[in-house]
Amino acid sequence: MLSYLFEDAPDAGQLREIVPGVLWLRMPLPMALDHINLYLLEDCDGWWIVDTGIALGPTQDLWESVFERHFQDKPVKAVLSTHHHPDHTGMAGWLCERWRVPFYITEAEYFTGLSFSRTQPEHYSWTTALHMERSGYTAEQIAASREEFGGFGSVITPMPTAYRRLVDGAFLSINGNRWQVVVGRGHSPEHACLYSSALNILISGDQVIPRITSNISVSGAEPEGNPLKEWLNSHERFLERLPDDALVLPAHNTPFYGLHERLRYLIEHHEEHLLALEEACLDASCSAMELLPVLFKRPLEGHNLGLALGECIAHLNYLHQRGQLSRTVDDHGCYRYRSVDSTLPKRLRQQRHAAEDNSPLQV
Repeated sequence: MLSYLFEDAPDAGQLREIVPGVLWLRMPLPMALDHINLYLLEDCDGWWIVDTGIALGPTQDLWESVFERHFQDKPVKAVLSTHHHPDHTGMAGWLCERWRVPFYITEAEYFTGLSFSRTQPEHYSWTTALHMERSGYTAEQIAASREEFGGFGSVITPMPTAYRRLVDGAFLSINGNRWQVVVGRGHSPEHACLYSSALNILISGDQVIPRITSNISVSGAEPEGNPLKEWLNSHERFLERLPDDALVLPAHNTPFYGLHERLRYLIEHHEEHLLALEEACLDASCSAMELLPVLFKRPLEGHNLGLALGECIAHLNYLHQRGQLSRTVDDHGCYRYRSVDSTLPKRLRQQRHAAEDNSPLQV
């Protein structure tokens, strides 16, 4: 069972000490997931900011308040983003310009973020429309998506025009502690986590979150991508490389212990989804849109529909590229999936049920 360092969380714009020199800062998000956790690392001559918050609402004013109340005579020394999503890079450009400091991020995250931050409605192409058609969207839905298409430039300040590359296995020396870069993939192309063995602390970003599962999604930018394979491989490597008793500082929810338990749960969670999809495609050829209820039990619409469909396709691409699902195109231009081995899911299901039947009663 996971255990948590605190029973509550700081209010937006408030700091809380994790250990001396490592501070937890919350910023608000204007969505159902209403917060992001940022972390401040104190160095001998300044502060490192890890992730930045989104460029909406009171974020900039909250940052100014933090500088005034807590930084005292020490300036910001560097800004680091774990990955390119706007809640993690939204204020990076402003922070780097305000303090004239370098921006640390992995190569793939920098250029992916730069691309998406500059995407405009006129960049909607036939490839985007084809991907939506293949996924099961109607012509009306595709037309509507064209009207709404754009990147996330409106919710970030312009990204820094230069960066310092983080690479897997490299170290950052901060206040005498060595923070190793540990790269994970799947949620984003080259997500950087930071691990200090001296403090036994992992800053995990969105790669490992205690109470929610990060979106693992395929988009029209790379319709044949296989992010779930990268996600599962990353978590297996994390199990090998990182200690179970590390304190995990995630980008959402609250700091926790139980890293290996959470990693194994996330792996099993997606394996269960893979099995469920394979079983659903036993007796009929199904589209990604038709398979959404297999993975998601709640109604989906708008932005949430797009995220859910992207995750469903990530699982389908994984199974198709492993040869477990066949894929054809129907008369409407939509991909339809069918299980290749009709006996395998049934055998696995029988084995699972047998294990459940033979398990001891829990009281």
